[in-house]
Amino acid sequence: MSCCGAAASIDPRQEEQDEILLASRLLADGVRQSDLSVPSIHCGGCIRTIERVLGGLSGVEHARVNLSTKRVTVRWRGAAPPPFLAALKQAGYDAHVDEVGGARRDGTLKELVRALAVAGFAASNIMMFSVAIWAGADPATRDAFHWLSALIALPALAYAGRVFFRSAWRALRHGRTNMDVPISIGVVLAFALSLYETLTHGAHAYFDAATSLLFFLLIGRTLDHVMRERARAAVSGLTRLAARGALVRAPDGTTRYLPVGEIEPGMTVLLAAGERVPVDARVVAGRSELDAALVSGESLPQPVAEGAALQAGTLNLTEPLTLVAVAAAKDSFLAEMTRMMEAAEAGRSRYRRLADRAARLYAPVVHLTALLTGAGWLLATDDLHRAVTVAIAVLIITCPCALGLAVPMAQVVAARRLFERGIMVRDGGALERLAEADHVVFDKTGTLTRGLPQLLDRAALDGRSLALAAALAARSRHPYALALAEAGRAENAQPIDMTAVAEHPGCGLEGRVGATLYRLGRAEWALGTPTAATSDDRAPSVVLSEDGRLLAGFRFADAPRPGAREAVAALASRGMAVEILSGDRAAAVRRLASTLGVPYAAQLSPGDKTARIAALAASGRKVLMVGDGLNDAPALVAAHVSMAPASAADVGRNAADFVFLRESLQAVPQAIDIARRAGRLARQNLLLAVGYNAVAVPVAILGHVTPLLAAIAMSLSSIIVVANALRPGLDRAAPPAAPVGGLAMAEPAAARAR
Repeated sequence: MSCCGAAASIDPRQEEQDEILLASRLLADGVRQSDLSVPSIHCGGCIRTIERVLGGLSGVEHARVNLSTKRVTVRWRGAAPPPFLAALKQAGYDAHVDEVGGARRDGTLKELVRALAVAGFAASNIMMFSVAIWAGADPATRDAFHWLSALIALPALAYAGRVFFRSAWRALRHGRTNMDVPISIGVVLAFALSLYETLTHGAHAYFDAATSLLFFLLIGRTLDHVMRERARAAVSGLTRLAARGALVRAPDGTTRYLPVGEIEPGMTVLLAAGERVPVDARVVAGRSELDAALVSGESLPQPVAEGAALQAGTLNLTEPLTLVAVAAAKDSFLAEMTRMMEAAEAGRSRYRRLADRAARLYAPVVHLTALLTGAGWLLATDDLHRAVTVAIAVLIITCPCALGLAVPMAQVVAARRLFERGIMVRDGGALERLAEADHVVFDKTGTLTRGLPQLLDRAALDGRSLALAAALAARSRHPYALALAEAGRAENAQPIDMTAVAEHPGCGLEGRVGATLYRLGRAEWALGTPTAATSDDRAPSVVLSEDGRLLAGFRFADAPRPGAREAVAALASRGMAVEILSGDRAAAVRRLASTLGVPYAAQLSPGDKTARIAALAASGRKVLMVGDGLNDAPALVAAHVSMAPASAADVGRNAADFVFLRESLQAVPQAIDIARRAGRLARQNLLLAVGYNAVAVPVAILGHVTPLLAAIAMSLSSIIVVANALRPGLDRAAPPAAPVGGLAMAEPAAARAR
């Protein structure tokens, strides 16, 4: 029996590995990504330790900690995941696999509020005893009040101080330190000194200072936590948009409710009116209207029918739909947006690397400074009480919280502002690079244009010809056919009953009205005669024939993306050069370039685009590339910073640093303005943090700061830095720079490349 029991037992470590593997995502080239939740992360020391521990595991290619979300992103290679959880546990951090879209309960805030209430209650009551002592109580009464204060302070400090003590003990037990170590030492020393005074019948005890010290430290920690959560409001809002589950229909017709994490591609989902789409899916039955403001920014309901692609998080408004899932929850559009928002803080920009290096010196420097300060005061005054009090003040006031928060707070608030405008950013470093950009390169098709052809000269067309063409076009999904069908609806063309309609790939459509044959498509096919190729953009793209005779020709132009002209003008007003690099025909690119007033180069290969960007970089330009297609991916990677519309091909979106979800190209100047503003705020925060320590530490060393004032000052430094990042105006447009040479666009791009 024991053997059977042993054979049937499950290895918990193997179970953890299986859970990590199941929740991971395959990226490319065999690299997988896992997201871990580590609730005890709270400072720069935690970040460095976790990234060092995970980065040292075999197979790990990348480990990045997000301080605001307390999540760790790990990219690894191999058949089985490295032992992430075991390594973190050994380093003193409890971790678990993080489920994208799961409910996020803020237990930390509840714990902080409870601890704050206990510390405030104790401090206020001990303060009443202290007032009586200060009023001149006799020695016996004074000693009694000291003991009563000690009885209140001890359990209060033990309970409320757990926030700091637990973190400090975990760090020390694993041979490292963090910002809570000196805080804990300061609180414990303040209580011990007061207890010593009570035991020796001293005139002064500082139980009120010890509890008030903890009270103000907790105020700072709580406000810091709340303000970080406010900065992350966009990510929290995205999480709330995720459905918790959906009704799934099995092949045998039975239905059951499944959590969103258990919905797999290929499953049939029944979506009622008023429910959110749980995962990326395709409509297989039903018609309804959808609130797709999350995706497109369009507030009006969007009609959807069979075959329509739906993205997770969008809201079904009017009628039930039957869907088939095309992606798991962790691979959905909503999950991708959430990951991009969270990655905004995790990036390591130049300013953040500078702050990290400074914070890394904190632990040894602050302990050594406090020790030398205490020793100096003891030698100078021979007063142990005074020496310990000053050392405590130095321990507490010298805190790297503000320095550690200076840059990530500016980055995460900028990411929130960008999200409010439908712009997603992949990492904080991209924000810094975008602020440096001084030259913008646009792709044409799908970027400056919508990639959707529009019928030209519609008013000049014969009504019957348009009606015949629209009747044929209604049977095809070709872009030209869709444009003709839309034109027919817009002109209220007379419906014509076409029979025997057939589509010939690469040629066009044909159908009959009675015995008459109509063809819509390429001229040589529709007319039955060879046609010489021409680059004239006035030549028809599609012709309509009646029994081989030409009835009408139709010309199309790609519809400009909304806001294209305004975006180019806004960029020029900021002193940025703009040009178009396109693989499209010269005539089509020339027409758009002349409309926008920008130089261009046409019929370029992906290599040509990359070479042009490299030439600009070699001349000292910081290039922002805005593109969408497969052929733009190399150029997006080669540029200093890059953007792509949400309609871009997957490879284009994955290569870009920013993705804008809405149609308007105004996203480009808006993103630049916010990035520049974020850079200014990051620099301001660094100066505030460094300035605080430069002033506060010498004042504390000279003995002009009590431990209580040190606690208030330390908390205020962090709050000021976070408040500066949150203050209104991050999205305020940067003042336009003086245009450089007008629009600086008279010289053709090809000529400048030479």
